[in-house]
Amino acid sequence: MPVRTFVKNCAGWLLALWPLMAHPAPIQFQSAPERTALLELYTSEGCSSCPPAETWLSGLKDSPRLWKDFAPVAFHVDYWNYLGWKDAWSDAEYSERQRGYAQLWHAENIYTPELVLNGREWHHWFSGHSGPPADDEIVGVLRLVSQDQKLWRVSFYPAQDTGARYEIHAALLAGGIVSNVRAGENSGRRLELDFAVVNLLQIGMTTSNGVAQGRFILNPATATAGTSRSLVAWVTRADELQPIQAVGGWLTAPPETRPRKD
Repeated sequence: MPVRTFVKNCAGWLLALWPLMAHPAPIQFQSAPERTALLELYTSEGCSSCPPAETWLSGLKDSPRLWKDFAPVAFHVDYWNYLGWKDAWSDAEYSERQRGYAQLWHAENIYTPELVLNGREWHHWFSGHSGPPADDEIVGVLRLVSQDQKLWRVSFYPAQDTGARYEIHAALLAGGIVSNVRAGENSGRRLELDFAVVNLLQIGMTTSNGVAQGRFILNPATATAGTSRSLVAWVTRADELQPIQAVGGWLTAPPETRPRKD
């Protein structure tokens, strides 16, 4: 084949491929109509009783029910930082979120580790390795779509159109984090953390023809530690904490499965 013809053909191939190159396939996370549980762990690197709960949460990476039946997030609180070790993942906003639950439940105090399942205190985390029980309640479909893993479009199709106003909450999570604690209650311990919230946002949604929609920006590049990234989003009624529906998934390849002792 003459060189000129070869170059001309190559140019034609590139032009044919250009739409695919310019518009990568979107990434989409979508729930089923049944509720996907939001599983929240309130924890701290400065809390000596938290590592077992962290280990249990990390083990959920191996569960085939992850992202289908439940979506885990680990909120690192800041109220134990005074003990001598400042948790790098802690944020006062996460502590206030936990206090909001305590106020809702009329609880007298907050503590770590604390598990919250679908807006309710949950004490059975230590009893199994596959995660919380499935919830078969039909609540609606929550869908996230992005072209670049930064700008996300959200659609929520509630099972019943009640005229409610909705908000979307989204958390960027980091996993595969190794922390060598040098002070405080866990001094000398090597902690392995997963599903740690590194960015959290909340925005209002607009509803039209029974479908709530919105958009948000979360850039995975802002998280620099760990080996994996994932995203969890959940929808609530406006000004409420309790999630109605959740959805999540890996933004990077999930970490390799580690042997687990039952």
